[in-house]
Amino acid sequence: MDIVIRPARPEEYPVVGEIAARAYLGDGLLDFGESDAYLGKLRDVEGRAAVAEVLAAVAGDRVLGSVTFVADSGPMADFARPGEAEIRMLAVAREARGRGAGEALVRACVARARAAEGCSRLVLSTQRTMHGAHRLYERLGFTRTPERDWSPLPELDDIRLLTYELAFRHTP
Repeated sequence: MDIVIRPARPEEYPVVGEIAARAYLGDGLLDFGESDAYLGKLRDVEGRAAVAEVLAAVAGDRVLGSVTFVADSGPMADFARPGEAEIRMLAVAREARGRGAGEALVRACVARARAAEGCSRLVLSTQRTMHGAHRLYERLGFTRTPERDWSPLPELDDIRLLTYELAFRHTP
């Protein structure tokens, strides 16, 4: 299957949002299920695309998954600092998993971060239970940064996100 990574098109936003919502719900990654506020953010692809780059993994005319690439600690960044890019909301449809779409999306983010002037690293957050994602990130050269782990809901410290980074060496 030939997978193409490109910016998500406005007519695909509902599909992209639903793939992300279904992936997070199906994998048990939303602590409050259908009532989780994050679900609305996953479905709001138009809002994400207004302030970041939403990439789609496509095979033929079928969207397999997506990721949000946030350049230089932009408004959608959770914890990126100036000079860092961030990966957000990586999701692949259940029926498309294991075919390389997730890896292709992460590699596209790596390429964008490497090409961005002044970008020293690419960062991301992940949940403890996302073991397959952890293996993917580590295989692509990301390293854990436990000193940057954080909680999106500080009042619920048991919801702690793990962080990873891929540092770049820029040659003058």
